[in-house]
This record gives sequence, structure tokens and C-alpha cells, in this order.
Amino acid sequence: MNVLIIGSGGRECTFAWKLAQSKKTKNLFIAPGNAGTSKYGTNLDIDTNNFEKIKEAVLAKKIDLVLVGPEDPLVNGLHDFFLSDAVIKHIPVIGPQKWGAQLEGSKEFAKEFMMRNQIPTARYQSFTKANLEQGFDFLETLQPPFVLKADGLAAGKGVLILNDLEEAKQELKEMLAHEKFGRASAKVVIEEFLDGIEMSSFVLTDGENYVVLPSAKDYKRIGEGDKGLNTGGMGAVSPVSFADSTFMNKVE
Repeated sequence: MNVLIIGSGGRECTFAWKLAQSKKTKNLFIAPGNAGTSKYGTNLDIDTNNFEKIKEAVLAKKIDLVLVGPEDPLVNGLHDFFLSDAVIKHIPVIGPQKWGAQLEGSKEFAKEFMMRNQIPTARYQSFTKANLEQGFDFLETLQPPFVLKADGLAAGKGVLILNDLEEAKQELKEMLAHEKFGRASAKVVIEEFLDGIEMSSFVLTDGENYVVLPSAKDYKRIGEGDKGLNTGGMGAVSPVSFADSTFMNKVE
């Protein structure tokens, strides 16, 4: 089959590397791809949010499967775009539809989902510019460090972890009143800080059936001793040593 990968990062390079090894892959395309992906397939100079251009490429290259890596086009409805178009709706798209993509696209949506489904999560409240003062009041009920999260997508950089209350208030004002992270911080989720080790569990599902993929752990805060700002993640290990069968059964 002919496969199109959407995205330009290390994740998409890994997808390309692996899919190129499959005997089922006839031709592999990556839009827009990067220097690494060009080793495994053909890069197409298409923006990940230019859905019409993606459709043109899908038809021109006779694509049989689309794999979407980045969150942004999924949050913007790329999968829905395919489903609503009679010409390309039969082509499978790996990636959630817009409604489901909100789990990644909106911190508040994800927190509400976890609360509804009794999934353990940190205490939180959400605020906008209209109720900034209430945000200050909520910060005063928490113990440091204080966690501020831009509600929307901010390329992995919309989270601040601060030890000083006054600094946290100032940063909240910067995020809400001055859009420090652009539209992503028009709403901010303030969470209580949870100390500990983290990992990610990945599940591929069609809504009814599912497969649990290997676990992984990345590293967020830059600098020695986790003193710096959060990043989108630097380096990763898989499988995760502490994610034993007991833990993974609990996740499942």
C-alpha cells in the first residue's frame, strides 16, 4: 500500500523508519517530513494544516493509509475533513477525530474527562482573563510549587512550574491578560503540584478494540537537577523499568 505520514518531527521519522521496513509498504510519503524522513520515503512540501493540499497529494499519490503524528492538525479536524469528503472518506486515517483530539488540545477538557471517569488527577481550576482575580485566590489555597498550564496547544512549552506565589500570580497575568503563549493561554488550568516519576502509556484504538503499545518515559525540564523550564520532552527510554505487569494492568 501507499502510505502518507503527516508531520515533521522525530516521531514521524521513527514512523517512517519502521514503516519502510514493512513488506506491505509500497511507496512512503511524509508531509512535510525532515532530513531524517527523506532516508526512508519521499518528503512532500505540504503544511500539516493545509487540508486541501493534503487531499491533492492523497489523490495524486494514490494513498491507501494516512498516519497523523502531530496534535495540531488532529485538533483542527484533519480526520473529520477526510470523513466529510466523499472522494477520500474511504481512506483510513490513524489519529482521533476533532472531538477526541480535545484530550490533547484542551487541558480543561482532559481534566473534566478524568474527573467524570474517576481517573486519578491533581486538584485544579480553570481561569480566563475575566476571572483573573479568582485565579489569584486559588493560587493562595495551594502549596508551592505552583503549576500553570495553557489550556491549548503550545508545542509542549505551555507549562510553568513556579515556587514563588507572587511570581506565579504575575505569570498567570502574563498568560491570560497578555497571551504569553498566544491563543493557547486564553484559558489557564492551575493544578496542585504532584511530585514523582512519570511515564506515558500508548494505546491504539478504533473506539471498540485496542492494542496497548510499549511504554515510554521522556524528560521535560531542561538543565541539571530539573531546575529549568519545561520543554516538549528531551530524550526518551522504552520500555519503562518501573512499569511492571501490575502497574500496566492497573493502567489497562
